[in-house]
Amino acid sequence: MRTATAIAAAVRSGEASAASLAARALDALRADSHVAVTRVLAERAMAEASAVDARIARGEDAGPLAGVPYALKDLFDVEGLPTTAGSAARAKEPAAAADAEAVRRLQAAGAVLCATVNMDAFAYGFATVNADYGTTRNPHDLARLAGGSSGGSAAVVAAGLVPLALGSDTNGSVRVPASLCGLYGLRPARGDMPVAGTYPFAESFDEIGPFAADLGDLALVWEVLRGGAVAPSAAAPRIARLGGRFRANADPAQLAAIDVIAPDAPLLVLPDVPRARSAAFVITAYEGGHLHREALKADPFGYDPAVRDRLIAGALQPHALYERALAFRTEYVARIEALVSDFDVLLAPSAPCAAPLIADPMILIDGEPSPARANLGIHT
Repeated sequence: MRTATAIAAAVRSGEASAASLAARALDALRADSHVAVTRVLAERAMAEASAVDARIARGEDAGPLAGVPYALKDLFDVEGLPTTAGSAARAKEPAAAADAEAVRRLQAAGAVLCATVNMDAFAYGFATVNADYGTTRNPHDLARLAGGSSGGSAAVVAAGLVPLALGSDTNGSVRVPASLCGLYGLRPARGDMPVAGTYPFAESFDEIGPFAADLGDLALVWEVLRGGAVAPSAAAPRIARLGGRFRANADPAQLAAIDVIAPDAPLLVLPDVPRARSAAFVITAYEGGHLHREALKADPFGYDPAVRDRLIAGALQPHALYERALAFRTEYVARIEALVSDFDVLLAPSAPCAAPLIADPMILIDGEPSPARANLGIHT
């Protein structure tokens, strides 16, 4: 599939119609072999594409993403559909009354929504192993994981079914599948993109982010979602490589690539990384567990078993521990901001290894076999 930038240019010039491109994308999504697509939105896609073609026929600006097909992780509200958040139990919930804000902005820019895609249930995992909707497969090797929790979003882009997809990232759920599927993925700065209308996991950390196979496409969708471009700096970026824990659990080929990119960049060691990761997990587990506490009491067996047990554990955490983790976070952010203030770019792995095998979803962490679902985000 062509890049989103090329597709939009072809639609605006009249070289291609948005309707024909949507029909082609819908056919590809229906034939998906990666266990990535949960719903093909043919009626909506064709209506949006026809609206784009009508704007062009009237001589109007159809937007920077005119006619570009895209997919959504199944936790964004889509008007008229229940927001499942990766759980079949939520398929019986009332339909969303309106689109998520990110969906509204993409539609205003001319993009065409074609499908919703698979995820770890309630975004709790790094593997997109879903008891209800199946395990998403990596397009580069169907025997391997695509990563998660936004694995469906990564897979449909890596497979060339659509040029863009949206995911969410709490503790690495865009960055990990982007790495394992060979894509560009972005977790933005806090508050840089609209999260309204997305099903939460842990609101202290939740962000949305795009996937693209082309860096120009990633920049374009980022500008659309954040509501404007940022002027690039004329100065060369100041680069550092992250050392310490970020080199302790990484494929040697990754580290070699980082060292080739910036051989003279200083090696920066961040303090207390294991403690910071533990604090992040405490906050995540507590917020996620308490969000689901009443639903777990009412219907615990409606939950994916692997996710249910983790949510119950989070709901049972004492509030005092959560408060300690929040206090540590505030202090730690200040320390890190002071430490990295002289740099614009920090180079580090997004995942510790190549995509694990679905049949043996274990990875080595500190030399010991560890579950991929919980530990692929060790660097994020």
